Amino acid sequence: MFQDLRDSNSSKFQVSEFILMGFPGIHSWQHWLSLPLALLYLLALSANILILIIINQEATLHQPMYYFLGILAVVDMGLATTIMPKILAILWFNAKAISLPECFAQMYVIHCFVGMESGIFLCMAIDRYIAICQPLRYPSIITESFVLKATMFMALRNSLSTIPVPVFAAQRHYCSQNQIDHCLCTTLGVTSLACDDSKINSIYQLFLAWTLMGSDLGLIILSYALILRSVLKLNSAEAASKALNTCTSHLILIFFFYTVLIVISITHSTEMTVPFIPVLLNVLHNVIPPALNPMVYALKNKELRQGLYKVLKLDIKGK
Repeated sequence: MFQDLRDSNSSKFQVSEFILMGFPGIHSWQHWLSLPLALLYLLALSANILILIIINQEATLHQPMYYFLGILAVVDMGLATTIMPKILAILWFNAKAISLPECFAQMYVIHCFVGMESGIFLCMAIDRYIAICQPLRYPSIITESFVLKATMFMALRNSLSTIPVPVFAAQRHYCSQNQIDHCLCTTLGVTSLACDDSKINSIYQLFLAWTLMGSDLGLIILSYALILRSVLKLNSAEAASKALNTCTSHLILIFFFYTVLIVISITHSTEMTVPFIPVLLNVLHNVIPPALNPMVYALKNKELRQGLYKVLKLDIKGK
C-alpha cells in the first residue's frame, strides 16, 4: 500500500529517505541508552511469551478474562518489535536512514498497536463490569464468541481508522530537510519537515486521539464508576475488597498507559529545556507497558502466579 502511495506521488518527493537522528541534544552519548532499552525489550518479549505459555497450558485460565490478557500480550510484543529493532540499530550501528515507505509503514503500525492496546483495555474493563455488576449474566454475555468479536472489532476499527495517517503524510511535499530529531517515524516529526501545509495531518491526529483514545478512556472511567457504585452497595467488606482486588492490576496498567500518553502530548506541545525528554517518553511508552503488563498481572493475580509456578516446576522437572 505504501509503495503505491510513493509511486503515485513520486513527483512530490524531493528526498528519498529520512534520517532518524535519535535523541535530540544527547547524540554524542545516546548509545548508552541502548543497554536499558535492549533489556526492557528482552523483558517485554520473554514476559509476554511466558504469559501466553501459562494461559495455554493452564486449563483453569481458559476464560475470557485471560484470553484478553493473552491478546494484550500479543499486541504488546507487536508494538515493542515495531520500534525497538530500529532504535537499537540506530544506537548500535548508526543505521539512521529509513526509506519513505518504511517510515510511513512504521507510523501506521505504531498507531494501530497503540489504538489496539487501548481497545483491549476497554474490553477488559467491560469484562470486569459484567463480572461484578451483572455476575449472574456473566457466563451468557462474556463468552469465547464475545472475545473473538470484540477483538475483531477493535482490530478492524484501528486498522481502518489509522489508514489516513500515513496517507496524509505521504501526500506532503518533502523538498529539502530529511533529518528527524526522533527515534521513530512519528506523525508530527515527519510532517514538520514538509514544505507545504500539514494542517490536515494535525487535525486528523487530534480527531483520532479524541475519537479512539478519548472514547475508550471515557467508557473505561464509566465502567469503573459503575463498578465502584455497585461495590459500595455490598454489605460485606470482604466481598467488596475481593471485587475491587480483581480490578487492581487492570487499573494500574490503565493509569500508567493513559497518564504517559497525556504527558507525551503536553511535552510535545510545549518548549522543553531538555529536548530529549519527549522523545524518551515516547519510546518508553511503547516499551515499558509491554514489559510491565505481564509482571503486574502475575504479581496481583493468584491464578496466574499458580500457573507460573506450575510452568517453572515442569521446566525444572524436565531438566
